[in-house]
Amino acid sequence: MQIPQGKKIYFSSDNHLGAPTQAESLPREKIFVKWLDSIKHDAEVIFLLGDLFDFWFEYRTVVPKGFVRVLGKLAELRDSGIQIHFFVGNHDLWMHDYFEKELNIPVYHDPKEFVFNNKHFFIGHGDGKGPGDKGYKRMKKVFINPFSKWLFRWLHPDIGVRLAQHLSVKNKLISGDEDKEFLGEEKEWLAQYSKRKLENKHFDYFVFGHRHLPMEIKVGENSTYYNLGDWINHYTYGVFDGEDFELKQFKSK
Repeated sequence: MQIPQGKKIYFSSDNHLGAPTQAESLPREKIFVKWLDSIKHDAEVIFLLGDLFDFWFEYRTVVPKGFVRVLGKLAELRDSGIQIHFFVGNHDLWMHDYFEKELNIPVYHDPKEFVFNNKHFFIGHGDGKGPGDKGYKRMKKVFINPFSKWLFRWLHPDIGVRLAQHLSVKNKLISGDEDKEFLGEEKEWLAQYSKRKLENKHFDYFVFGHRHLPMEIKVGENSTYYNLGDWINHYTYGVFDGEDFELKQFKSK
């Protein structure tokens, strides 16, 4: 895909709306909506790389209450013709087809390749990739098992959502709170994962979320791994102008 002159591609991840409570995440939601509003004049494509919500589950006729500002803004941008892609994270991995049906936003459950202006991108949330993290990888297999989802669906939403929100905040294996320190370029597991992907195919950019830390690490002679940070402490995002990729921070006034 060729990006029209003057247009850009934006990347964002890890808002965790709803954490630790909806009331406390409301100011962050408003800042994020303000950012979305600020980029709509030149955004050709927007990638949301997961954990937009701290918990999300789609019952057959019910979705979690709240987040109307961000959902409304995404609907507005999509209706204006801006492409939006959503990658599920470890907190919203139970997303099904609500975004696709209501917002016309495709949802991906695995990393995906894209080509823009002859630059090759490998994009995803990043959870469970690379070495280590075996406890979470085992837990994820349970979470994505159809039988597990079927069992959870039988809980009344008032019970199921409250229970899941509590675990999402309190369980460190789920929240990832114990894994937010920079490990060093040689030990960052998503950088190691990117290097292994390069053994089979060239990518100019690897773009992930999940780690909550803005990072730029060279993983090959012409390849760079970027982590987008988050919208909790850093308010950072990525932007590709057709030639170069850059991490930026949104400063709301």
